[in-house]
Amino acid sequence: MTNVGVRHDDLVDLVGKSLSIEEFVDRITFMGAGPEGVQGDVMTFDVFPNRPDLYSVEGIARGLRGFLGMEVGLPVYRAEASGIDFLVDRSVADVRPYAVGGIVRGLELEDALLRSLVDLQEKLHLTVGRRRKKVAIGIHDMDKVTPPYTYKAVLPPDVRFTPLGMAQEMDLRDILTKHEKGREYAHLVASQPVFPIITDAKGQVLSFPPVINGILTQLTPDTRNLFIDVTGTDLEAVSGCLAILSTALAERGGRIQTVRTKYADRTLETPDLSPRPHLVDLKRANELLGLSLKPGEAVDFLRRMRHDARANGDAISVLSPAYRLDILHEVDLVEDLAIASGYDRYPRGLPHRQTIGESLEANDFAETLRVLLVGYGYQEVMSLTIASSKDAFETPDRVLIRNPLNEDLTTLRSSMLPALMNIFRLNKHRELPQRIFEIADVVLEARNVRRIGAAATHHKASFTEAKSLVLSLMRDVGRTADVDPVEDGNFIPGRGASIVLDGREIGRFGEIHPRILETYTLVQPVMAFELDVEPLRSSR
Repeated sequence: MTNVGVRHDDLVDLVGKSLSIEEFVDRITFMGAGPEGVQGDVMTFDVFPNRPDLYSVEGIARGLRGFLGMEVGLPVYRAEASGIDFLVDRSVADVRPYAVGGIVRGLELEDALLRSLVDLQEKLHLTVGRRRKKVAIGIHDMDKVTPPYTYKAVLPPDVRFTPLGMAQEMDLRDILTKHEKGREYAHLVASQPVFPIITDAKGQVLSFPPVINGILTQLTPDTRNLFIDVTGTDLEAVSGCLAILSTALAERGGRIQTVRTKYADRTLETPDLSPRPHLVDLKRANELLGLSLKPGEAVDFLRRMRHDARANGDAISVLSPAYRLDILHEVDLVEDLAIASGYDRYPRGLPHRQTIGESLEANDFAETLRVLLVGYGYQEVMSLTIASSKDAFETPDRVLIRNPLNEDLTTLRSSMLPALMNIFRLNKHRELPQRIFEIADVVLEARNVRRIGAAATHHKASFTEAKSLVLSLMRDVGRTADVDPVEDGNFIPGRGASIVLDGREIGRFGEIHPRILETYTLVQPVMAFELDVEPLRSSR
């Protein structure tokens, strides 16, 4: 959740309607932003992370005009060609491969706009940008530099410029060690042999993304024309952030101009503000919402949410604004239908059927295992089912994610051990011993399999401790299992074993291999086990 502060007088000017603070809070709440409180004339809202277009007063005002029926349908933003080039050099391909640029002219950078612009930039950095790892934004006074602009990678000692907040020139390596922002974001680029920069036609440095801009293009009250660069590791994300920023500035009277963003193999006109097409099955939408909307009503509600919509029977064709990064699926538009129809006007009634729930046997057995592990002195943890493909463990084939959230979370886990080791890595500054366990699902051949995994790290962690723990668990659930030696690359040779129940291997345990410990920067030995839960339950 992201807190967005909105001044009452500023919102009145942008919406074009004078509502009281209480009325604004009520309507914005039903748009989907949680009220956090009011101090003086500043209203604060908690905006869900799926709506970065509402991270500014400009975005909230735009949405509110539609929600109130004052201005419905797609917002119209005219983007004329500037004739300016933004060159993306091949040298950045292995550093931060994507960049887009845009221009907004004719702005009056009074305090309210400047404050809102900087706040929106930082909120996008934090959320969509994953603390600048995925997306970084630079905003420049373009009248102080000469196009075309070039995004390229250079050797750190070869370039010197004066960064924001400093009075003297520094090379890129010095910025990472001596500048506050350099130290904060050094981890994003320090491991690379070359660093990315943006320069103008005269070789002057505009920016060192994702770290800091140059003082040359610093915004002032006299700034009227902006060049916006957005760089990162995901082209869709950087393009979306540029659309959000440029349209927010257009709400303040700015004129959007496109630039030719040129890659080695293609040229993009950016910002790309063309609407995105989608389809909604109204019958399915009504089933999901429990409503009985007619096609005409659905079209009206979608237009209130700033979409364009056309009905052909129960098939609704929708065009969504480029700044709506959250529209990924039909259900996202169904949610907009629910918001526009009014959560406060939803029909109320008792359930048609009265049922009494009871816990699943599998969950009851998992609770038994949980109580046992806590009794052994282990602390329960919870980790993500989505995992990295780059960990050092030898695990069964994993299900790959077609559109991963980021480059570190690209698979569904097929083992619990990497997550347990990562928790040790994150807590290696804590005192020892550390003993943790988790009962959750892994994914094997696109099928969920319930597992229990546990691990301990301290200077005496060993194969013997792991064997004792596993056999104690088997005893306490009323089963007797065989222990057979096994060669497993995850464990030290001769210190790994399999657990065999009724002639079937249900898991393995042992002392984790030093190769893996080094990957997780752990210096103490680690013992661990992982077992299938279902064979233990079904064989009781």
